[in-house]
Amino acid sequence: MFEFLTDNTLVALIGAASGILLGLAARMGRFCTMGAIEDMLYGSSTVRMRMWILAIGVAMMGTFALTGAGMMAPEQSFYLSIRWMPLASILGGLMFGYGMALAGNCGYGCIARLGGGDIRAFVIVIVMGVSAYIVLYGPVSYLRNMAFFQEEVTNGLPPGLIHLAARQTGLPLAPLGIAIGALIALGALASRSLITEPKSILWACAVGLAITAGWAGSYWVATTGFTAMPVVSHSFSAPVGESLLYLMTASARAPSFAVGSVTGVALGAFIGSLIKGHFRWEACEDPRELRRQMTGAALMGAGAVLAMGCTVGQGLSAFSVLSYSAPVTFLAIIAGAALGLRQLIEGFQPAE
Repeated sequence: MFEFLTDNTLVALIGAASGILLGLAARMGRFCTMGAIEDMLYGSSTVRMRMWILAIGVAMMGTFALTGAGMMAPEQSFYLSIRWMPLASILGGLMFGYGMALAGNCGYGCIARLGGGDIRAFVIVIVMGVSAYIVLYGPVSYLRNMAFFQEEVTNGLPPGLIHLAARQTGLPLAPLGIAIGALIALGALASRSLITEPKSILWACAVGLAITAGWAGSYWVATTGFTAMPVVSHSFSAPVGESLLYLMTASARAPSFAVGSVTGVALGAFIGSLIKGHFRWEACEDPRELRRQMTGAALMGAGAVLAMGCTVGQGLSAFSVLSYSAPVTFLAIIAGAALGLRQLIEGFQPAE
């Protein structure tokens, strides 16, 4: 239709549009992994963790509804086409969670903070993106490949919980996925604390739909376009590094879903901060704090590459296709964050 609207540009626009929704959810709906973990462990509130679980349920229902309609093939996703390595999921998740506690937020949360004017988040995003690429393609990649070589699945058995359940029960894949997603969503809603906050429910559902839209859009471009494209949804670790690389070499490389996604979250967060009246420039005044945050960012980038995703990549996108790695990695991230928070808050001092 338009010469400039190539397959790469189109998929980047899809990433940006659904990313804007994620950015708005972070700034206007307080949708945040680190905040959810802090509230659960130290704030005696499970509302934001239940929001995350509700988003998982909605994303799962949407993804398998697309599958049933022939508009998505979960097996083509990165999470179901690569052999699962349990140790990598655990180690990478622990590293990411611990780094997230040191940095004060995950990659997605930092991009959202950057959209609100936080220059500290800019430093964290840069360090995390560079760290991810060093482990993914840089000097450390040789060690990573030696320890955790990512092999494609060739036996026709995707590492997915739904696929395992479908094989064992003989039930059709899509209805089974929708049913499990509905049960997860209902479980999240089985609390008066969340039911009485319709805004939280709305933004959690918006996040789930953003993940679904990423799958739908990238699959559509991959199957109808003329360019070989991966079937992806949102994640914010290696995609941050990819976005930085694109900013430096845009004249020599095409945009991607990842670039659009990162840009969309920042733009959505900027719009949300303006609507809420929260936009303000902030900088780090304590060198020790900045050093801690940069260390955390480096751990997040490396950990996400090992675990094949971050809080959004594994905690939402991989969960939406119910890969083996999703629950293991997400629990490891929570454990790592809990360890990091304990160090920051209690200093590992024994209880008296």
